[in-house]
Amino acid sequence: MGHHAPSVREPACCLGPDYPCSVPAPGPSSGSRLKLPVQRFWGDSWTPPAGRVPGTEPENLQRNWLREFYQVVHAHRPHFLALHCQEFGGKNYEASMSHVDKFVKELLSSDAMKEYSRARVYLDENYKSQEQFTALGSFYFLHESLKNIYQFDFKAKKYKKVTGKEIYSDTLESTPMLEKEKFPQDYFPECKWSRKGFLRTRWCLADCAFDLVNIHLFHDASNLVAWETSPSVYSGIRHKALGYVLDRIADQRFEKACYFVFGDFNFRLDSKSVVETLCTKATMQAVRAADTNEVVKLIFRESDNDRKVMLQLEKKLFDYSNQEVFRDDNGTALLEFDKELSVFKDRLCELGISFPPSYPYSEDCSQGRQYMNTRCPAWCDRVLMSPSAKELVLRSESEEKVVTYDHIGPNVCMGDHKPVFLAFRIAPGAGKPHARVPKCCVVQ
Repeated sequence: MGHHAPSVREPACCLGPDYPCSVPAPGPSSGSRLKLPVQRFWGDSWTPPAGRVPGTEPENLQRNWLREFYQVVHAHRPHFLALHCQEFGGKNYEASMSHVDKFVKELLSSDAMKEYSRARVYLDENYKSQEQFTALGSFYFLHESLKNIYQFDFKAKKYKKVTGKEIYSDTLESTPMLEKEKFPQDYFPECKWSRKGFLRTRWCLADCAFDLVNIHLFHDASNLVAWETSPSVYSGIRHKALGYVLDRIADQRFEKACYFVFGDFNFRLDSKSVVETLCTKATMQAVRAADTNEVVKLIFRESDNDRKVMLQLEKKLFDYSNQEVFRDDNGTALLEFDKELSVFKDRLCELGISFPPSYPYSEDCSQGRQYMNTRCPAWCDRVLMSPSAKELVLRSESEEKVVTYDHIGPNVCMGDHKPVFLAFRIAPGAGKPHARVPKCCVVQ
């Protein structure tokens, strides 16, 4: 990501040892820090409906979110900062536009970001087009110390030097500096108007090109359906959509480059296995609808202990009696049920997870650590990368312990998703095969 320090550093090369970009490389550099956070913005809490719990107003969430975000930026001081947002503006987008505008203005003008002299903001605000609207927002901030950075024009097929601050919105389809697609409706027919899709940009620092892909995959529509099979039917839908994205960014239209894919993957724990493990000694009762005989609720009770209810499962209810299991040791005991990425083990890599599940947190501002009882907590928000990108990240990590993969605002209400970030440093020349990594070059 980038760097917020007063000392001036030239950009490091980034990602893609076999695919340097075709722009003049600057002189020797000492390394650049990069930071890649992802956040799904506040769900539908942009416009609080009547009866909403006090403390969930957009202004409060925005204030909390920005404060925590700025603290992380200050701690890691990145040269290049990429922020990917999903459901930007919430589910009632039209009514939330004033909050969106206020948030963007704050980010671009705040004292905390004053050393970022260049920026690119891409907001999909064309909510009237059901065929194309994704509600994705991608923000890129470049520190004033970066002397040479280029962005790829997908139509002209060449790099252009980045200067100034620019915001693009409405119809991003006509913007040549990105690729944006919404997944076909038949990928998820249960959802009448899905906004799921991806947005891709390509960048070049020094001698190295890399793609940054903002992604939002399909959710679990029903806890009951997710519980029925292992893996669930929803896992298969996400697999299909993610495979489509990876094929798209690696096709023959452009030179290949390393890539980072980060956003809300909606990856879920294998529900059937989790329930079996959490309720090993429980008996199950199925409640059926009187008119259709359809199962509408599952109740798991302890065999003894006065048959205490351990878990209640409905379409949008996952009410487990002991939430501490998801927080103890950051929930790492449940990582064995996080299986969806394994299908792509040859194409996508990830650093080790040591933070708790990123979703679904309470939107009550007084309950920053509490999960809602709507879904089984899961690591939905991730920063993934190509094998060659991971090699670069770990190359710097072998010199100094400088790579951080974590979440933001652990004790503060940030909305229903906690932002997740990857901070690292890339060495000069890292885009060239067998490049030596100087000790000073740490990718944050």
